[in-house]
Amino acid sequence: MTEESQIAHPMPIVVIDDHDAIQMAVQIWCQQADPPISVATGFSVTSEFLGAHGTGPPAVVVFDLEQRSHRPDFAGLEKVVARGHRVVVYSHLAGDEVILRCLELGAVTFIVKSEGRSHLVDAIRAALANEPYVGPRMAKAIFHDRSVGRPKLGPREKEVLIAWFQTESKDLVGQKLAISSTTVRTHLQRVRAKYAAVGRAAPTKSALVARAIQDGIIYLDDL
Repeated sequence: MTEESQIAHPMPIVVIDDHDAIQMAVQIWCQQADPPISVATGFSVTSEFLGAHGTGPPAVVVFDLEQRSHRPDFAGLEKVVARGHRVVVYSHLAGDEVILRCLELGAVTFIVKSEGRSHLVDAIRAALANEPYVGPRMAKAIFHDRSVGRPKLGPREKEVLIAWFQTESKDLVGQKLAISSTTVRTHLQRVRAKYAAVGRAAPTKSALVARAIQDGIIYLDDL
């Protein structure tokens, strides 16, 4: 390998994935790219990466959305993005809402693992150059995005909604979040009004749960 064939990176490439085979595959694919891309030591879970890169330089992170908990780690993704890293989500999950949620949280692109080697390598190169890259499945998710059907809920509205799903009464939600039950009712009324305004009325608690699951606000494992 000649010196001219090496590519100089402004930031390291790091893989967060709990499968050693995926870690090795990404490393090999990057080494075999032309020109090659060097990959730093990987991590199994987000917390390990954040501990090692708490104050380090920004990196291009190939991020497995489902790690040891086998649930989408949206919270971890948000933390990695907040540290200034450019995140390429690399996941077997391919649902529109999951992809769009990751993009909303700040991922620079989303590659489905079934899309293969070339798309991932191209996405990594684009992230290194701070350029956009849209893979096939991501393109479909953006095309199918029914933004007018996905109400814009505020952080507090989502927090109240999730707490209500996980408790038996509005009074318990108020105690959990240190707000009055009247405030809880007001937030829930606004959420219902927003869903009704976009043509997806949710008059019952079960209907609202279904809407929240469809929109990636909560998952069955969280209930």
